[in-house]
Amino acid sequence: MSLLDYSIVGLYLLGLLLMGLLFRQQRNRDDYFLGGRSIPWPELSLSVMATQLSAVSFISAPAFVGLREGGGLIWLSYELALPAAVALMLWRLLPSLHKSGVVSVYDYLEKRFSRSTRLLISFVFQLSRSVATAIMIYAISLILQGTMGMEQWHSILLIGVITLVYSAMGGMKAVVYGDAFQMILIFGGALTCLWVALDHVGGVDQALAIIEPARLVAVKPEQFGLSGNDFGLLPMLFGGVVLYASYYGCDQSEAQRSLSAHNLGDLRKMMLTVAICRFPITLVYCAAGLVIGAMVMTTPSLQAQIPADNPDWMMPIFIINYLPSGIIGLLVVAIMAAAMSSLSSAVNSLAAVSVEDICRLFKHQPNNETYIKYARLAGIGWGLVTLFLSFIAGDIAPTIIEAINKIGSVFYGPVLAIFLLGIYSKKIASYAANTGLAAGVLVNMGLWLFESPIFWFWWNLIGFVVTIAVGYLMTFITKPTDSHLPSIRLLSLHNAILLIGLSGILTLFCLMLPSLIST
Repeated sequence: MSLLDYSIVGLYLLGLLLMGLLFRQQRNRDDYFLGGRSIPWPELSLSVMATQLSAVSFISAPAFVGLREGGGLIWLSYELALPAAVALMLWRLLPSLHKSGVVSVYDYLEKRFSRSTRLLISFVFQLSRSVATAIMIYAISLILQGTMGMEQWHSILLIGVITLVYSAMGGMKAVVYGDAFQMILIFGGALTCLWVALDHVGGVDQALAIIEPARLVAVKPEQFGLSGNDFGLLPMLFGGVVLYASYYGCDQSEAQRSLSAHNLGDLRKMMLTVAICRFPITLVYCAAGLVIGAMVMTTPSLQAQIPADNPDWMMPIFIINYLPSGIIGLLVVAIMAAAMSSLSSAVNSLAAVSVEDICRLFKHQPNNETYIKYARLAGIGWGLVTLFLSFIAGDIAPTIIEAINKIGSVFYGPVLAIFLLGIYSKKIASYAANTGLAAGVLVNMGLWLFESPIFWFWWNLIGFVVTIAVGYLMTFITKPTDSHLPSIRLLSLHNAILLIGLSGILTLFCLMLPSLIST
């Protein structure tokens, strides 16, 4: 990297600190954790996508598509269920949570069921989110080590300290506006890599001539997910609907954006934007991976620089070798931006959940000034925990990344089921909900511990169905209760059908993709 590249990185980091200073004034918890519900929906949309399309996606998705054995455009099958999941979320889930006025989505569970339900799910969220974020920071520290020549602990502290300062000062507004700018950088970086790679290969036709045909397969309808991780169409669709609805609607790190929307109209616009724009962005990631992977396979000198057991180095090695000075700095900033987006979102959401938990221990609730102080301290505390875990993640990362994905699938289905039971059924008691949650989780854990051949994407749907069934069964055994919490329907049947149809259109597009590319 040249002096120009380092200057670009330095100016970007300074800009983040100034942004945190700009948004440092907050009057109450809604201001700090929800941006006063005044953040425009376009910025919220970019923030949602930036958190999901993280640094790991920017690095690993192209590597999976271009180099990894068994990879290719099958990565796109992750996106097929998202529009249908958005329809499920907008039907009642997110509008009801927004209307209830909660800061943490788990507050809704306490109001609807009991504190035990709330504490159980919030504990799972805090544990899994902090570990997952730590591993992501560790992975990006290795990338910065390779591109900027920094020591690993230097890069972890650089990412962590800057992110903690601007997110702790600026609260949710700093997080969202930082994410919005970072999403633009990430997408621009992927487009730049794709354009430069195509230029070096000799154009689209030349790239297609050297890409393995198997890597152009985006959907596997003949696979059913009953014999391991085969990425079959059915588990990706049915399991994906539950996974995405639970992640965007019931995971505090994402749902907090929905709670920050000014009104239900902005909430609908935000989620529809995510449903429409996610697939094209991921398609650009995948296209860049295909072309750069083709370059690597036909360029021995480039291939020699990428460890055979770690294809994730493909993107940073390409950036250093093929991009001009100045552009390298922007791409390094894009990688750092993606990492900071995930870290800031995780820290803010973890602080929101933990502060709400702590404040319930007090007989008298703290005033606004004290609450903001607790919020900042909680954010810094969770940031330090995450950074500490990042330093030791090298020993656990090779297995924990897969384990985190499986852990998510153990809990996502049951958690979504509990929220939907609380919203759609007015008679489900807390005992029935807790029993259903435990049953759904235990069934999924059994599938994992006994090494069932069922693809773990199915666990999302299995846990969901088991929790619903046991919850209703327990309602007949125990005394039902009445719920007075609001249940708001935001999406019309017509729009819901259009969103579900969009999932079908994307699936059809992926099925036809190999023939479309070959022509």
